[in-house]
Amino acid sequence: MVFKSFMSKALVQARAAANRGEVPVGAVIVDGAGQVIALAGNRTRELSDPTAHAEVLAIRAACSALGAERLTGCDLYVTLEPCPMCAAAISNARIGRLYYGASDPKSGGVEQGPRVFSHAQCHHAPEVYDGIDAVASQKLLRDFFKERR
Repeated sequence: MVFKSFMSKALVQARAAANRGEVPVGAVIVDGAGQVIALAGNRTRELSDPTAHAEVLAIRAACSALGAERLTGCDLYVTLEPCPMCAAAISNARIGRLYYGASDPKSGGVEQGPRVFSHAQCHHAPEVYDGIDAVASQKLLRDFFKERR
């Protein structure tokens, strides 16, 4: 089987989030057959909801689409390393593989900071692949914050 990245779709969602004034993070969930089942970008400001991160919104949409609380066999593509809250949601949803773009030394929860998946209390750890389209993800974030300083 040939690997096909869906990060370009996550980047589209991140750009849309930036256009809404949100931190530009986008996420895509793909089922085992390679079909996109959910797309989302950050909406914390729009929804006045601190949990409305792209990953959480995509997980909610995918669970709704599948009629299940678990996303076993699904892959998540996200433009930025998930924060601890999102890493816990990924674990609870039983996502099979996590692909992310830019590392987040300040707020990351996967390879940085608390490293949620490495804790004994973590019931499920997905396979993790980092650096997917990292340059494009980093540039989008850098440009977004540069405009606001």
